[in-house]
Amino acid sequence: MPGTTPDSRSEFDVVVVGSGAAGMTAALTAAQHGLDAVVVEKAARFGGSTARSGGGVWIPNNHVLAEAGIVDSPEAARTYLAHIVGDAVSPERQQAFLEAGPQMLAEVLPSTPLRMRWVTDYADYYPEAPGGRVRGRSIEAAPLDGRILGDLLADLEPNYGRAAANLVITQADFRWLNLLARHPRGLLRALRVGLRCLLARARGQHLLALGQALAAGLRAGLRDAGVPVWLNTPLVDLRQDGDRVTGVVIELDGEHRTLLGRRGIVLAAGGFEHNEPLRKQHQREPIGTQWTVGAKGNTGDAIIAAQRRGAAVELMDDAWWGPSIPLPGGPWFCLAERTLPGCILINGEGRRFVNEAAPYVDAVHAMYGPGDGPARNVPTWLIADQRYRNRYMFAGLGPRQPFPGRWYKSGAIQRANTVEALAERIEVPGDALRATIDRFNAFARRGVDDDFQRGASGYDHYYGDPRNKPNPSLGALEVAPFYAVKIVPGDLGTKGGLRTDAHARVLRADGTPIEGLYAAGNTSAAVMGHTYAGPGATLGPAMTFGYLAARHLATDAE
Repeated sequence: MPGTTPDSRSEFDVVVVGSGAAGMTAALTAAQHGLDAVVVEKAARFGGSTARSGGGVWIPNNHVLAEAGIVDSPEAARTYLAHIVGDAVSPERQQAFLEAGPQMLAEVLPSTPLRMRWVTDYADYYPEAPGGRVRGRSIEAAPLDGRILGDLLADLEPNYGRAAANLVITQADFRWLNLLARHPRGLLRALRVGLRCLLARARGQHLLALGQALAAGLRAGLRDAGVPVWLNTPLVDLRQDGDRVTGVVIELDGEHRTLLGRRGIVLAAGGFEHNEPLRKQHQREPIGTQWTVGAKGNTGDAIIAAQRRGAAVELMDDAWWGPSIPLPGGPWFCLAERTLPGCILINGEGRRFVNEAAPYVDAVHAMYGPGDGPARNVPTWLIADQRYRNRYMFAGLGPRQPFPGRWYKSGAIQRANTVEALAERIEVPGDALRATIDRFNAFARRGVDDDFQRGASGYDHYYGDPRNKPNPSLGALEVAPFYAVKIVPGDLGTKGGLRTDAHARVLRADGTPIEGLYAAGNTSAAVMGHTYAGPGATLGPAMTFGYLAARHLATDAE
């Protein structure tokens, strides 16, 4: 059985660097086309940032959506993507993604145990834009029994959050669990999650969900296809003969070894979110490696190696940003917390500066503000009242559950009985904060945010509270005590990387392809440009361009 320990072979048709969704999809597609492939992974576990993620996959017009009765069209998807991405990415790459994405799912999924399903009503991030869908285009893996991997399960990269065994939560679950204390569907969903956990324990299962399920399912497909995944095998360099990249130099047991790729090399080793110097070079302050939830091994090795061979890069200043809480155990990536009614985001002047419910990339872009200098709206604080805490989940804590003392001690949380006292604790002008809250409370009572239009988009309502009237996204801050939660510009990973074409070939600055070299996932510059189409718009393109790379290699082989 193909496993995780390198063997004596030194030549393959295709060498894939990285074992996230992009890399595993590329290797599985190569195998489906009769090519001999291997995956080399720097870390001691497979799955990369995919395994740590929410696991959503955004691909318009796919068969999973059609089976759920979702009506979409290529024209609408093309219009939507072109509208939000603009000229930051070539139309050819955008079209390649939209055309090949459904084909990829139709060809790859049957070779895995994955069963994907629509994430009900999880809106595109800009549903009112031309071609956008308020009911969404995102799909996710159904919970998967990890026992299908056998001994390989121990090599799966863990999720960045922690939960009891078999207490798995899907994206569809997460929405309603936040409303556990507010909506009957929240309670019903909690009962469903608990029952699923009890049944799994009774059956001796090891349930996986989110990115864990996606990564495990793809790994099972590789095992069944005979594709080995070598762990603890970092990339050192690329081998080049003339103008063609012909292999990779890897490190094994402290020694360098060359693996040749007869047809080509696919770089899918993640971004550079854990490379402090590279982030300092390309991105705005405050920036660093401490606020990302990306896999630890993502230090840009593949990007750097390709640059040494003449590759161009793009979008290096950007990332898959998200407002995050710097908790003592690591950053918490905020999804629902800033969207639920009864909270606002403020800057160091005590003033709002953004629609708190905006897509997370946009929220951090607003934190940094326009221009190239230091961030305008950092420090950022989420301000909430006790009613908010009584009603909703927060950073994994249940409604009414007190914040842990270590969160206060770390400075991530402050609390006071009055708005003015809270302002003093976080060193913002008290009169400004009071005026900001009073103005926002008036908006909340009326149901219309005149300043930032929070609650105007269908996306704003997805993590809102349907029982909160008149607007599910707007709630007044009135009940003491009041809380301030520190918010930093965190991310899921970097967005910049190698410039590629519609076949995922790596390009030089003059636009010519480097023969034999391909890139996908966060190693390549994102097809989403500076924006984010919807939930899963990282993994959908990652898998699709991994597929396109392998398909192009296979076509050359034929």
